[in-house]
Amino acid sequence: MKKNLIYLILIVIIGVIAFVPGVKEKLQDTFFPVATIENAVHVSDEDYDIDLQGINVPSTNLKAFKDKAVFLNFWGTWCPPCRKEWPSIQKLYDTRKDHVDFVLIAMNDQEDAVRKFLKENNYNVPVYIAQSPISEKILPKVFPTTYLLDKNGRIIIKEDASRDWNTESVHQFIDNIIK
Repeated sequence: MKKNLIYLILIVIIGVIAFVPGVKEKLQDTFFPVATIENAVHVSDEDYDIDLQGINVPSTNLKAFKDKAVFLNFWGTWCPPCRKEWPSIQKLYDTRKDHVDFVLIAMNDQEDAVRKFLKENNYNVPVYIAQSPISEKILPKVFPTTYLLDKNGRIIIKEDASRDWNTESVHQFIDNIIK
């Protein structure tokens, strides 16, 4: 009887985490504010060499962001989790754009679809489409994938899932790496 009660309680807890909106994100933010810290991985000069066609900003090369803190996000208009995290990225951009460079690269997308998505939602975070190959080191395997790079090109955060980027822990983390 006691064993069955324990199993029932565990099933209820797992159900709450899995099915109640916001619980999983709150627990993740509380206990794991940084999804993955990749202290040993650096983005090399060759990895930065990606020609970027600007959609709502001038075209450039990712090398222009070398030696700067960068919020690098790979996403697509066709990707529901990518679309879900956009409002939080916009809010983070609005408050941190003076301290971190934002580079959002639309993958497997048409320029017209990206422009339409940005216009319909009034987003102004800098968006690009890659015009040259992306290094295997940072090429995403799933979407969205986000990296936070420090000024030395070290990957501080790698998140390969949708998340709320406008949380206190993310703001504090950014404040700490730009010091």
